[in-house]
Order: sequence, then structure tokens, then C-alpha cells
Amino acid sequence: MKKACKKKTYSKRLSIFLLLLIMISMLPVSGCIEDKSSASVSGENENNFEGRQLTVCAGAGLIKPMNELIKNFEDETGAKIQVRYGGSAEIFGTLASKECDIFIPGDYYYTEQAMSRNYVFNESVKNVTLHIPVIAVPEGNPANVTGLKDLARPGIKLALGDTKGPAIGKVSETICAQTGILPEVKNNTIVWTATVNQLLVYIVSGEVDATIFWEDMANWGEANGKIELISIPEEQNKIETIPAAISVYTEDPELAEAFNAYIAGEEAEETWEKWGFEPCAL
Repeated sequence: MKKACKKKTYSKRLSIFLLLLIMISMLPVSGCIEDKSSASVSGENENNFEGRQLTVCAGAGLIKPMNELIKNFEDETGAKIQVRYGGSAEIFGTLASKECDIFIPGDYYYTEQAMSRNYVFNESVKNVTLHIPVIAVPEGNPANVTGLKDLARPGIKLALGDTKGPAIGKVSETICAQTGILPEVKNNTIVWTATVNQLLVYIVSGEVDATIFWEDMANWGEANGKIELISIPEEQNKIETIPAAISVYTEDPELAEAFNAYIAGEEAEETWEKWGFEPCAL
């Protein structure tokens, strides 16, 4: 069952984005695109973006489904999609530098910041899927971690995301703070990582006793049979909505809209679910 995602909030301004879409809709049918939120980009639209390019900035934790979705979109449309992965704070900087067309951070917080600074077209924001934080431990759980309270035990070695790096960094800090264990957790943290992907490396190698990262990462081949997950009770958790938005600096709004709608549409749901994500209710 799909869970409801965070509601989008928009400014009341009439954006250039809407004007561009209105202009596009007035072109001859052969040069138009339809709303792809529930339709395939294949069929009559196949290869209608041949030779056109787009740059996507996405959170590193989305690398598995995004690589697959990008390949499918390229195969169906003829477009060329470049992608830059990194921590959400890092790709936010790339967005601010006017170097990406589509912005997909791992936390809605960064999209709200982009909206408030007019880096993205507010009306283009689409809720794509959910990021669910969990505790991860090495196979066999040698430190016998059973829940959040154990992360504060003396002697426990933790790896956590840097609060100025991946989205999971801020999320982990919030979870531990509201549980009242943040000071102890900080004392137990031996490494702060720049991306969420690095947290998986530390757990798989057994260099740390536990971490907090996204539940979907258990579906990665690198994690297969090498980690165990411990759920965080919903009342203690901070489940995030992953949004996608179009940059105001894009030079191809038609292609950007098609890609943005594709990754948030029904055709992409199977890919998101394959990699352990819960798509948002449309």
C-alpha cells in the first residue's frame, strides 16, 4: 500500500515555467508533449527528444533506481541524460551554481530551500517516493543492537552521515535528538560520512557496530547477506519524502518536464519498488 507523501507547497507567483508550458501547448501537435505523470514516454513520443541533453542532480542514495530509470528514459526518447550524484547538501550547491536541470535530493528540506530561493519552479515539484530511516548493523549483530537506545551505550562504534552532507545526516540527528540520545550518539560516532553510500561500506566491513541509513539500501547487491536491519518505531522515526523539481535555469523545459513526470509516474513505480522504495500515492 502506498503511503501519502509530504504535501507540496507553492508560491502564488505566475512562474516562467507555466508560461513556457502554455507556449509549448500552443505549438503544433507533432512538437508537443503530453503530461507523462501517468503515461509512458514511449509509443508515439519515442525518440522525439533525440540529441537533446539534460543534467540531473540526485542524492547518492538514489543511484540504483535512478541509473535504471535514466537508461529506460534514454532508450525510449533518444535523449541523453547526464547525472551527478552526491550528498543532498552537495547537489544543492550544484543547483545554486546553475549546473543542473532536475533536482532530486534525499530530503524534502532541500527542495523547500530551493523553492524559497527561487532555484526551482515551485509548480514543477513532484513527490516521487519515500525514504525510510532504519538502523543497520553487520551480519550477526555482534554488538547486540536492538533499538535506538543501544546507539547511546558506552563502547558502541557508530558511523553516521555528516549533517552538512547527505540527507540522512540531518535526519539521523533529528531522530536521536527527539529520542534524547544525541550527546551519547555523537560521542560514539567514529566517522561522519559525506554520502549515505559510505555508511554501507562501514557496516559491511564491520568497522562500526551500527549506523542509520535508508531501508531501501538493503536491496543493494553490496549489502546482500552482509547486514541486518532494525526498524525504528514510526513515532520515533522521520520518514522523508523524495521530491523532484525542475531548475529555473534549465534550457530545455520541455525535456525537463517529460523526465520529471516520467520518474514520478506509474511507469517508474516498478523500478522504485524493485529497489525497495515505496512510491508516493498519486
